[in-house]
Amino acid sequence: MKDELIVVAGGGGFIGGHLVGSLLQRGFTRVRSVDIKPFDQWYQTFDQADNRLLDLRQKDACEAACKDAYEVYNLAADMGGMGFIENNKALCMLSVLINTHMLQAAKQAKVERFFYASSACVYNADKQISEDVVALKEEDAYPGMPEDGYGWEKLFSERMCRHFTEDFGLYTRVARFHNVYGPHGTWDGGREKAPAAICRKIITAKSSGKHEIDIWGTGKQTRSFMWIDDCIKGIDLIMHNEVPEPINLGSNELVTINQLVDIVEQIAGITLTRSYQLDAPKGVNGRNSDNTLIKQYLGWEPDTKLCDGMAKTYAWIHEQHAAKHLNQVS
Repeated sequence: MKDELIVVAGGGGFIGGHLVGSLLQRGFTRVRSVDIKPFDQWYQTFDQADNRLLDLRQKDACEAACKDAYEVYNLAADMGGMGFIENNKALCMLSVLINTHMLQAAKQAKVERFFYASSACVYNADKQISEDVVALKEEDAYPGMPEDGYGWEKLFSERMCRHFTEDFGLYTRVARFHNVYGPHGTWDGGREKAPAAICRKIITAKSSGKHEIDIWGTGKQTRSFMWIDDCIKGIDLIMHNEVPEPINLGSNELVTINQLVDIVEQIAGITLTRSYQLDAPKGVNGRNSDNTLIKQYLGWEPDTKLCDGMAKTYAWIHEQHAAKHLNQVS
């Protein structure tokens, strides 16, 4: 169905940009990429795509985005790393307008398939108290006690997808992303996530000669991080297979933040003095993806090694950092 119209909401964002690029590379001829940001702020733009600036918090914008669509991928949200999420709870929750209006528009346009990008932030906080975390199963989202603000919005929107399927017959798929990283994303400015932030800090320390790094929290917090290409492959598999419930999409390679810093230091060939910012936003103490269900449904799970993905991410951020510094000097 490569001549059918595919819509990527949030196409100017990190994951959305990679998804648009993947669809075009695979030969899809009608890809509509939609974002609220000006074009010069999109992480990737593709001339082959139908690129549109639309505020998807507005119902009429969603109707314009979904018009004549065969498939819709809703990755649009006002979000960022933990520093942004913890300090902008209302903005994060307002993203509920996007999914509400996108679902309504998709139903009206008789869209064949609808994908919603949820988050591991939906999981019950009581399951994430210890760094020695037990990997989170899909059922651990209930009873509901997700990340305040952002997590509540994601959990609510998951339920809305479910009920649009039950009540209106709209084909929906939901994936809970676990810390996606890679090139062509936010690496400075306050919305970046841990992998990009750590790369930037280490690159800055190395180039400045000030061999120090600030780490949010104790550094003992545990996480898993998923390489962007694994995320894009997972989205495609989940969208086009029998996966009728929200499902984890993440790596199960658990590391501490300190270990993540170790990996980037090794890539950079440097060892830094670490300063721990205990009053900084740090999120839950431990979080990992249980991939039992995705392997049952798809016979597949994200498997790119963190050290391999971080090497590619570091190289890209190093290029961006050098270009930014050159522009500032000139």
